[in-house]
Amino acid sequence: MAANVENPNVTTLRLIVVYLVIGFTSTLILYFRSLSIVALGTQSSKSLFSQLLNSLFRVPMSFYDSTPLGRILSWVSADLSIVDPDVPFSFVYSFSSTINTYANLAVLAVVTWQVLFISIPMIYLAILLQRYYFSAAKELMRINGTTKSSVANHLAESIAGLMTIRAFGEQERFFVKNLDLIDINASPFFHCFAANEWLIERLGVLSAVVLSSSALCMVLLPPGTFSSGFVGMALSYGLSLNMSLVFSIQNQCTLANLIISVERLNQYMHIPSEAPEIRYRPDAPIILRGITCTFKGGHKIGIVGRTGSGKSTLIGSLFRLVEPAGGKIVIDEIDISTLGLHDLRSRFLENANLERLFRRKKRAWTRWADQSQNFCPTSRSWRVRMMTSFLYPFLISVVQDGSNSSMGQRQLFCLGHALLRRSKILVLDEVTASIDNATNLILQRNIRIEFADCTVITVAHRIPTVMDSTMVLAINDGKLVEYDEPLKLMKRENSLFGQLVKEYWSYYQSAESH
Repeated sequence: MAANVENPNVTTLRLIVVYLVIGFTSTLILYFRSLSIVALGTQSSKSLFSQLLNSLFRVPMSFYDSTPLGRILSWVSADLSIVDPDVPFSFVYSFSSTINTYANLAVLAVVTWQVLFISIPMIYLAILLQRYYFSAAKELMRINGTTKSSVANHLAESIAGLMTIRAFGEQERFFVKNLDLIDINASPFFHCFAANEWLIERLGVLSAVVLSSSALCMVLLPPGTFSSGFVGMALSYGLSLNMSLVFSIQNQCTLANLIISVERLNQYMHIPSEAPEIRYRPDAPIILRGITCTFKGGHKIGIVGRTGSGKSTLIGSLFRLVEPAGGKIVIDEIDISTLGLHDLRSRFLENANLERLFRRKKRAWTRWADQSQNFCPTSRSWRVRMMTSFLYPFLISVVQDGSNSSMGQRQLFCLGHALLRRSKILVLDEVTASIDNATNLILQRNIRIEFADCTVITVAHRIPTVMDSTMVLAINDGKLVEYDEPLKLMKRENSLFGQLVKEYWSYYQSAESH
């Protein structure tokens, strides 16, 4: 039609109708293409997010010991925000701009086939430039992701230790360090942007050479070889070749840079999921060595030892937070290493020395309490109400991590939860460390009454907490030193438990005298 524009049968109305049909059809195609991109992109992003969370929730605890929090935040936030909208649209833009570039070259080749002698070498040079650029941009994007993790990690640590930072007046130092980390993070991003501009400039030169060659061929051809419509169409497509070539190479490089985020996510979606010697990592020293003992059902076991002796590690091994490097842990003649983690941990109930509460509304807590009353005797429900009566204002609105309550309130609330759940094995890891002595006595009495038929394992922070235990297990430097009844251990000469009791009462009397 462009060639026959001077034909009287090709009217202006026909041209307008043809262009309207083409425009309307293109609009519909673009609309449905965008819808399909959004749908498929969202589905793939959800799949990646689910696999990433599933992997992060099931990794061994050693992973979190060796991986900075900022890096994890960077995966879940920055990388996923790139995968969500950017990757699918960048893929489509790259595909469409590449098709457009080859279409423009095809039109030029049809009109002036001589331009192929220039176009083919130019395409080869463009591919070489793309590879040269991408080899540098890929590493810059990886460095940018690493430095971004450092910024997020420093921010998370600063927020967590905000009270300590303010107490010692170190705001300025942390602020300066944050600016330094931001500058370090901005540097690879700036160089990546500069490299991108470097590539665009050279691609523009290549496309200008192709267009100039095409125009020169048209000028040198004999008059009348092509109609004015063909010449105009060829020059129009030649002018658009500049933008289409730049967009094609640029979108391909952008897509390759964005795929690095998918590469990082994929790397951490295949972390091995979560062996009575314990070590925190395969290359780390063994923490618990040669511990052999038996906890009889219904007994109250107290675990004592100095700081760093391995008390909490022993408890962690029961929940398989750390895997044994050798030996077995057997409960009711079942090796816990043969059980699924969900089944194993759902049978235990642990109250740790650092309680975390998730955000809930008043209605959620009320429903939980109502459901608990259905299987709890009236006396137990009454005790729970008495224990948590002063927590009522706190239960109305529980913010994330229970930060609107003290450590003692959180521990009391979790003890109330333990009374309602009635697990056969209860593990208390210094659970009364943040509770005053009077409240501690009340709690110990309730624990003795309500868990009389349960196995209770207590890691002691206060020696009186384990004085009424059936058995006491003393650990020193990851080894079992003694395991017997508390009164027998106190009478034994050179007993570690006896030394701890004497030290506690000596310190207590000294504090009382002052």
